[in-house]
Amino acid sequence: MDVTYRSIGVIHSPFADLEGMPIQPTSKASAPGVAEVFPEFADGLRDLDGFSHVILLYHLHEVRRAALIVTPFLGKQARGVFATRAPTRPNPIGLSIAELVRIEGNRLHLANVDILDATPLLDIKPYVPEFDQPADVRTGWLEPAQGKVRSRKSDDRFV
Repeated sequence: MDVTYRSIGVIHSPFADLEGMPIQPTSKASAPGVAEVFPEFADGLRDLDGFSHVILLYHLHEVRRAALIVTPFLGKQARGVFATRAPTRPNPIGLSIAELVRIEGNRLHLANVDILDATPLLDIKPYVPEFDQPADVRTGWLEPAQGKVRSRKSDDRFV
């Protein structure tokens, strides 16, 4: 089955190149950005300003290949892509939780962005801790890497 999505906007950030970008929004290298929603979708932003964070779903438009086995940024061992956040996925869909600073018209001003400039925006959802933050979690092979994401940046392994 083919599935087609329509972009609802575009994400603007200071990151013009994949190499050297933050690998997650919690990184020290993350930066402010703007999610610009196309005018025909702007009414959908109503009531979003009461939330402190948003979940952004976007198309990883610069991904040129898919790989089912990858060596992730926070590891040295090859892993199944679905056990990672690697961008080289069969469906290159990205997900980030960003702090919503303010909304001006159809523009969401964000903190802690880890997204390439000009990335097509697919959807926005409010972040709700009661829904999105389970109490008891396991992080698998990432357990030893806990706390290292803040200092890691993207390199050329997924370009």
